[in-house]
Amino acid sequence: MKIVLLILAVLICVVLVAAIIGACLPRAHEATRSAVFHRPPAELYAAVRDFAALPAWRHDLRGTELLPPRDGRACYREFSRHGAITYLVMEDKPAEKLTLKIANENLPFGGTWTFEFSSPGAGLGGVRITENGEVKNPLFRFLARFVFGYAGSMENYLRDLGRKSGETVAIEP
Repeated sequence: MKIVLLILAVLICVVLVAAIIGACLPRAHEATRSAVFHRPPAELYAAVRDFAALPAWRHDLRGTELLPPRDGRACYREFSRHGAITYLVMEDKPAEKLTLKIANENLPFGGTWTFEFSSPGAGLGGVRITENGEVKNPLFRFLARFVFGYAGSMENYLRDLGRKSGETVAIEP
């Protein structure tokens, strides 16, 4: 019985220390990842912007739902193992830039993803994703910073886009 209580006490202490460290970390963060593809920027933009077709090539999505515009902005919802997340299109410049904002206020995280499309060379297209996020819960903040990292979702997204394009991409910070 003493061993069970000791293990429980240690676990509680670990969670408390993680929460205290998380409370000391800033809520906001910025992370960027990029990759170069053997596709023109317009083709890459079209793939990213076709919200209805995202589940066909993104391994983490179960589905998407196109929603009515909000305040004149395109809006859609993604369904994954983490639940449903609604996104608003904040900026849309075809083949140049696309900014998506998480529209759910009740999530423990939020922020934007900005996709920038470029042409780094003949027949090549670059995609740079910048996340300006915030993690509201101190324990999740600790986990995001020290366990999961801020860039994992962006790296998976770029890898999936590469597979859709039939290539393996190198992810750059």
